[in-house]
Amino acid sequence: MTTIGGGGGGGSSICLFHFSCASLVFKQPTQFFFPPRHPHSRRYAFAFPLYFAKVKQQQKHNKLRQSSLIMASDDRATAPIGHTELTELKDESDFDSLVSPHGYLSICGFGSLLSERSARSTFPDLMNFRVAKLKGFRRVFAHAAPIFFERGIANPETGEISSLSVEPREDETLIITVFEIKPSEIPSFIEREHEFRFLAVIPETLDGIPFTSPAVLCARYSDEEYFQVRCKGSKEIYFKQYGRYNIHKIWRDDILPCRVYLRHCVLAAKNCGDVAYNNFLDHTFLGDRKTTIREYLATRGSGIMEEEPPEPLKARYGG
Repeated sequence: MTTIGGGGGGGSSICLFHFSCASLVFKQPTQFFFPPRHPHSRRYAFAFPLYFAKVKQQQKHNKLRQSSLIMASDDRATAPIGHTELTELKDESDFDSLVSPHGYLSICGFGSLLSERSARSTFPDLMNFRVAKLKGFRRVFAHAAPIFFERGIANPETGEISSLSVEPREDETLIITVFEIKPSEIPSFIEREHEFRFLAVIPETLDGIPFTSPAVLCARYSDEEYFQVRCKGSKEIYFKQYGRYNIHKIWRDDILPCRVYLRHCVLAAKNCGDVAYNNFLDHTFLGDRKTTIREYLATRGSGIMEEEPPEPLKARYGG
């Protein structure tokens, strides 16, 4: 297997390498590229090696730009994973570089996309929906989601407005889903997940065998980067996406899960099997990064699992 460097190659020599932070051991000679640390790193840099199947016809697409990844958060957030960088996908050409030789792009699901029914409502032509494992990340409800306001299921009075995101955490492992979509669906995917940082990651089978192709993961962004990069510094773009819902800060640690959405995610995880269900309950956290969803549902969030979604949303949020 080979991996790529950013912007036209520059990979290191062939070597055997043990990537301890993600607990991956590459038993075959593998080529790696580790980019220099970004000069504007403010807090944390995270790492993950990106590798591809050795397919000659794909080499011309290997143009991923690798850069330092700063996951802006508070002091309770993640500790560094190693001393290198994750691969961030910054534009559509980066996504194109991940398309497999068979012509599909792999997507990671960790919240509502744990549900195949939900995934198919968004990607009707998806293929190969399956359960997988992702090391080095945790799920956190710390993301104000405008879609909940649009659908009338947000409760700003109680602060129950949060959706899920993931962030690097060396000692955590998530049970996720992975499926493939067509390259033609990439632009709409980018637009729909506008507020996230897109990362290329390597999931594993539940038996711990690394996938041979990377997948796209929607990770925590920062408000500053979102405004400057996604909104291009435009207050008009920000208002269209968030401001019209009176959301002035996206990434927050003082909000709670949207009740309808949380119930949906728990049911979806349960449908994926006991391993996924227990992983969701015990490795998904409130914004304090301490309270698990299992603990939350047994205390302040009790009753959520007995509440039915509004009638028009029962299929969409039915697990």
